[in-house]
Amino acid sequence: MTASIGEAARASGVSEKMIRHYESIGLLRPAREANGYRRYAEADIAVLRFIRHARDLAFPLEEVRRLLALWQDRGRASAEVRAIALAHVTALEEKAESLRRMAESLRHLAAHCHGDARPDCPILDGLEGKHPC
Repeated sequence: MTASIGEAARASGVSEKMIRHYESIGLLRPAREANGYRRYAEADIAVLRFIRHARDLAFPLEEVRRLLALWQDRGRASAEVRAIALAHVTALEEKAESLRRMAESLRHLAAHCHGDARPDCPILDGLEGKHPC
């Protein structure tokens, strides 16, 4: 059984636009009918689900490409997959810390803003660089 792009989108949870994008960058290679329409086999839909889950975990596309290749390689070493996952955990933790510091800076600026009708605003001054965040 094969599916149209709309059916593949519904079955995988990936939008038609993103399916086309994934095809354009080589993550997916659906069959084409004589009229040029894409046809998605169950294996293609499984690939789309894999990509969606990896993207839900914020893996960058190049890492998704590596993970997809490992997933499709039944002779792979799980150590390589684990290393990719742990490196991503580190990157996520660094990003989370960076976001925490940003929130702290904005909270500090907002605490010093009177929030009234006066034009002076420590938040805007901070964004301008007049006050360190």
